[in-house]
Amino acid sequence: MNPSSKIFQKLAVLLVLTASMAMSVEFAGGGLVRAASETEAAAQVGKAAPDFKLPATNGKTVDLSQYKGKVVVLEWFNHQCPFVKKHYESGNMQALQKDYTAKGVVWLSICSSAKGKQGYGSAAEHDAEVKSTKAAPTAVLMDEDGKVGHLYGAKTTPDMFVIDKKGVLVYAGAIDSQADTDISSIKGAKNYVKEALDELLQGKTVATSSVKSYGCSVKYQ
Repeated sequence: MNPSSKIFQKLAVLLVLTASMAMSVEFAGGGLVRAASETEAAAQVGKAAPDFKLPATNGKTVDLSQYKGKVVVLEWFNHQCPFVKKHYESGNMQALQKDYTAKGVVWLSICSSAKGKQGYGSAAEHDAEVKSTKAAPTAVLMDEDGKVGHLYGAKTTPDMFVIDKKGVLVYAGAIDSQADTDISSIKGAKNYVKEALDELLQGKTVATSSVKSYGCSVKYQ
C-alpha cells in the first residue's frame, strides 16, 4: 500500500469517527431537550396550569378548561391512606370543601391509584366514600393511568394544588404545616390551602406558593 492510500484511509477513519461523535452529541442534546420539555410540560407554580380531561364518578368528563374564570382546587386523595384519613375523619377536608365551594371555588378530588393498588375504586365505590364521609367536592375524578397525576407532579396523598381565575397555578404542596396523622394537630396547624384561597378571594397575591407535600406516596401503576 502506497503512502497516499494510507493517508486516505486515516482520513476516512477520522471522518467516520467525527461523524459518529457528532451523532452522539446530537442525540445527547436531543435527550436533554426532551427532558427539559417534559419538565416544562409539568405543572409549575406561576405558570398556566396544564389542561386535562378526566372521567368523573357521575359518568361525565371533566375538562379543566371549562372552569376558566373560577378558582380551582385539585386534591389528590386515597381514602385508605392514614394521612388522608386524618383530614376526613376529623372533618377538616369536608369543611374546606363546603366552605369554599359555597364561595364559588371549584373543588376537584382526584384519585390516581392504579387498579389493584391501595386507594383504587370504581365510580360507585368513590361515590359511596363521598356519601359516608359527607364530603362535598365539585367532582371526584378518576386518573387510573396516572397521567394527570404525573402531569402535576402529585407525589403524595393528600397533595394540593390551587389555580387562580386566570388559570395560573398559584399554590402546590401540603394541605397544612403538620406532617403527621394525628387529628389533634390540625387545630394548631397552618392551613396553606385555606390561606391561599382566602388571599385569592380577597384579590391578593398568594404569599406561600409552594410547600413540600406530605402523606402516602401516590399509588401509580
